[in-house]
Amino acid sequence: MTMPRELPHGPLMVDIGGFELSDLDRERLTHPLVGGLILFTRNYQNPEQLSRLTTEVHALRSPPLLIGIDHEGGRVQRCREGYTRLPPMRRLGQLWERNPDEALSAAHDIGYVLATDLRKNGIDLSFTPVLDLDWQRSAVIGDRSFHGDPQVVAKLAGALIAGLHRAGMSACGKHFPGHGWALADSHVAIPVDERSLAELASDMAPYRHLDLDAVMPAHVIYPQVDARPAGFSPVWIAMLRNELGFGGVIFSDDLSMHGASVAGDIVERATAAWNAGCDMLPVCNTPDAVRALLERWRPEPDQRRAERIARLLPAIGTDGSDKDPHYLAGVKMAEALCGLGSQV
Repeated sequence: MTMPRELPHGPLMVDIGGFELSDLDRERLTHPLVGGLILFTRNYQNPEQLSRLTTEVHALRSPPLLIGIDHEGGRVQRCREGYTRLPPMRRLGQLWERNPDEALSAAHDIGYVLATDLRKNGIDLSFTPVLDLDWQRSAVIGDRSFHGDPQVVAKLAGALIAGLHRAGMSACGKHFPGHGWALADSHVAIPVDERSLAELASDMAPYRHLDLDAVMPAHVIYPQVDARPAGFSPVWIAMLRNELGFGGVIFSDDLSMHGASVAGDIVERATAAWNAGCDMLPVCNTPDAVRALLERWRPEPDQRRAERIARLLPAIGTDGSDKDPHYLAGVKMAEALCGLGSQV
């Protein structure tokens, strides 16, 4: 049996093309610059296949690579067949309007289901919750947002995070300081939010009150604060670290998105995000960009950042259980909320 390679977590989070690892995938996943794998719908066939894939990935290195996924609910749920169908988070906000206590209980239990379903197939982290306020402006955020009131967002997200933590999964709040106002979709454009720092205070409020393990800044430019997108901005990263006191992992958003293009080519983007203070840099859907980074990017090693990333790995024995009453309640509530009207 091949022993896992002893390597600290590198700063890159990369992807793969299919249901199983190719020789090229194994080579890249054991490169010192790589610290994580992000999965997409193309990597999911069924729970059994996913478990085989994640088991092999985790066995490649010690400490294991961090395996992440965007699995929020609603439109953004990568694993569907064989998984609990999760509602968009706006449904919890709608439930809050009728019964806040029931909404908080539902948020906790749905968080527990989300994490339990992923953890039993070897996924370590979902990039959730979305903390962007629902300003009724951003189509790319839309029903992914809990609510337009920052206090309601903080309470519902806090309950969901408690459910994630109960099942042994860390929480990643996104997209700091807020993507709910900017109209453009950062996947295909460069969003700009012209508001002042004072006007952005309500968007930032949830980050001040939540028990977050990781944060993902937005590929949005806030020109009254800094000319660079938040994930490339030492100003915004310093504010997150110093003013908000955040000590966890900072992920850049996907460096292959159009919103990142203002920083230059892929090596310049990685350098900008790294120098701004991001700990881990996802690079998705662009194998040539990953190759370029592995060949040409040479950041200074940073043990503190590698240690922060390692803390996102679930502790042994903290997985959730599908026999837990919170799981059963969460599945029932998720099914009910998925029937509440149409999605945005």
